[in-house]
Amino acid sequence: MQRLQAYKYELMPNGEQQRTMRRFAGACRFVFNQGLALQKARHDQGEKKLSYAALCKVLTEWRNGAPLPSGCMASWLKDSPSQTLQQTFKDLDRAYSNFFEKRAAFPRFKKKGLSDSFRYPQGCKLDQGNSRIFLPKLGWLRYRNSREVLGAVKNVTVSLHAGKWFVSIQTEREVAQSVPQGGMIGIDVGIARFATFDNGAFIAPANSFKRHQARLRKAQQALSRKTKFSNNWKKAKAKVQKLHARIGNVRKDFLHQATNAISQNHAIVCI
Repeated sequence: MQRLQAYKYELMPNGEQQRTMRRFAGACRFVFNQGLALQKARHDQGEKKLSYAALCKVLTEWRNGAPLPSGCMASWLKDSPSQTLQQTFKDLDRAYSNFFEKRAAFPRFKKKGLSDSFRYPQGCKLDQGNSRIFLPKLGWLRYRNSREVLGAVKNVTVSLHAGKWFVSIQTEREVAQSVPQGGMIGIDVGIARFATFDNGAFIAPANSFKRHQARLRKAQQALSRKTKFSNNWKKAKAKVQKLHARIGNVRKDFLHQATNAISQNHAIVCI
């Protein structure tokens, strides 16, 4: 059967590459917000929403110097890869459709510093032997190669999280049908005990927040004493973000190991 799988690694870009990636992410955020404003204006006027193909035509006009709905010019969008901007409109079209089909809330405008990312559907090259990846208009970037990438590369997503850049490589490959191992188990999820099994065994919680609570409190107190948007405030904010990222990473690793052990050793799980 066909399996889609993603491999995520930390990138090690130089200063110029970091500045370029920030510009690409900012261009994608700008295009998303302008597209959402355009769709919202058409909806308020009783017009149908633009399809993905129509949005791509509008994007081409913007890149060629046509004015945006706000009246400003955005010919500087030519500096960013067209495919990443088109993928942004694909995400917008999916979010808009999910809202009208009552699968999600109405899409919101994106803010700088929150979920900054961009996606390449093609044109990327992977050199695992030298731990580097080629991205259009960025060139070769080194990454922390922690495991082998299996399968054919389908798309590549670059994202910024807590001051670090990451690359997620989605692949597709043929794998054998998995065979369930073990029997049935019942699990009761709680607070004092993360999970209690029907045989009396249990998994203790990770308590990643409690382990970093004192350091986080001090970092947040230091942040509150800084002048907002000053250089010292930005440094203090980066420390808080780094602690939150560490807490989240510990929690994700704990959940992954626990669920992996349960799924590998049991054929049926009742929660």
